Amino acid sequence: MQSNPIIGRMDGQRKRRKRMISINKNKGTPFRKSQNGSSNKCRQIRAWLHNITSSRLGLDADWVQNHIVNCPRCHRRLVSVGKVNLALSVMKSQPHELDLLMRANTQAIGVLKHSLRGAPKAQKLRAMRPEPKLFERCSKYTHSVANVAACIAILLLMKIGIFSSMDKFQTKGQKVVEQYYVSQVGEDLADEVFSA
Repeated sequence: MQSNPIIGRMDGQRKRRKRMISINKNKGTPFRKSQNGSSNKCRQIRAWLHNITSSRLGLDADWVQNHIVNCPRCHRRLVSVGKVNLALSVMKSQPHELDLLMRANTQAIGVLKHSLRGAPKAQKLRAMRPEPKLFERCSKYTHSVANVAACIAILLLMKIGIFSSMDKFQTKGQKVVEQYYVSQVGEDLADEVFSA
């Protein structure tokens, strides 16, 4: 009787899987965990692997630094990459024009059927311009409003007398500490400590 090779292969895989599960159960860690339980461990392992590879293969690794110093070709490449990064960091991002939405809508309408291109909604889309939200319009004034609020808060605290009571608290605390030193060390040594 001839056995089916696919069934034989599947039986072998099942046996290996059972063996792996039993081996891992003996070690105390089950082979299959729930998705939530293993995700934290996977995250820790990924972070560990990232730290290892970045310390061994990153630009800060000693062997990479030595190679860059001794290899003129790699040194030139690294300098050019640094120049590109510097240029990108100096470049200002330009805000898009207000008619960008209108132009994008016009391009999208051009792809539609001819019957849909003349629809009233299509005409509205062609003429549409972006309307910034209230928060976006007022965002340029947030720094000024924060400064005014800070000034008002300081004025209120001064009016209430918080700062003067803090000064009184500090002087009373200093007198208590001075009295403690006088009682513990003596008046002459306490005068030397607190007179300076």
